[in-house]
Amino acid sequence: MKFEKKVISNLTKCYSIAPLHYNGKDHMLVAAEKVDRCILFDLDGNEEDTVWTEPGGVMTMVQVPGTNGQFLSTHKFYSPNDSKEAKIVIVTPIEKGNWEVRTLVDLPHVHRFDILERNGVRYIIACALKSGHEFKEDWSMPGKVYAAVLPGDLSKFNEDNQLELKVIKDNMLKNHGYYRVMEDGVMTSVVSADQGVFQFIPPETPEGEWEIKQLLDTPASDAVLVDLDEDGEKELAVLAPFHGEFISIYKKKDGKFEKVYDYDKSADFTHAIYGGMLCGKPAIVIGHRKGDRDLIVFTYNKETKSYGYEIIDHDCGPANICVYNKDGKDVILSTNREVDEVALYISKD
Repeated sequence: MKFEKKVISNLTKCYSIAPLHYNGKDHMLVAAEKVDRCILFDLDGNEEDTVWTEPGGVMTMVQVPGTNGQFLSTHKFYSPNDSKEAKIVIVTPIEKGNWEVRTLVDLPHVHRFDILERNGVRYIIACALKSGHEFKEDWSMPGKVYAAVLPGDLSKFNEDNQLELKVIKDNMLKNHGYYRVMEDGVMTSVVSADQGVFQFIPPETPEGEWEIKQLLDTPASDAVLVDLDEDGEKELAVLAPFHGEFISIYKKKDGKFEKVYDYDKSADFTHAIYGGMLCGKPAIVIGHRKGDRDLIVFTYNKETKSYGYEIIDHDCGPANICVYNKDGKDVILSTNREVDEVALYISKD
């Protein structure tokens, strides 16, 4: 696969990415991990608006379905050691240069969250990296996964009237990884922690319970399910351990995932992950933030019946990536955090 690189912004510690449909057009949001801006771009990479200038600390952003540009975002998660004041906020566009920000829920250490829909009901699922800490690198209080029904009208929520969340799984040490995966027509969540990789399936009705499946019992930082070899069953791609250096692919055998591939290099501080179609074939794109700091694409070769990879970019240190199609070309949007660079990689084939 061949890509042309286009740097669209230099944003200090750029981190979070999200698609946003606003005023009849598709856009991309990019926000900083530290105290810096959230920027609205068009799909060509042109800056259209500044959503906020601070406080930053943005790990996740997700559009509220069916709205004109309203989205949820984390604020004040600056690092695992500086996230006690983290919260999820509601962001609503008023006019250019004016975006209202209100609290949905204070949730210390909230790292990833998402909005899932099933049978016409919206659910928010939120993953806290830990439950507290007393000193730097204190991991004595494992994280949790929370959930709630998300009302269609969010106008009543603010600092004084917050959404009530319920713990659906606790004891999630280093609860870092999240990826939305469609499974049998249902939106599900793949969540990764030291206890392994889990798939969370929302209930059929609001009164029901979440179904939680354990896919793997080894420590993981991030994971995604993708049918790379196109045999009708998804493989599990795993970054391990927490912020670790290993990239592996697992395939289900006799109902259990077994490792079938290891990346042959050390990918220090694995972090960015995408799983889905790219340039006409299923692929996994991964970026790591230390060492060679590469952006890598993994695919399956049906002729040789083997997994392989190509380096898309070197020494860029991606934190997160997102893939979309523009004018018939696939585009990888990457927040290259370690070099303060927001970049597009536009397919050439």
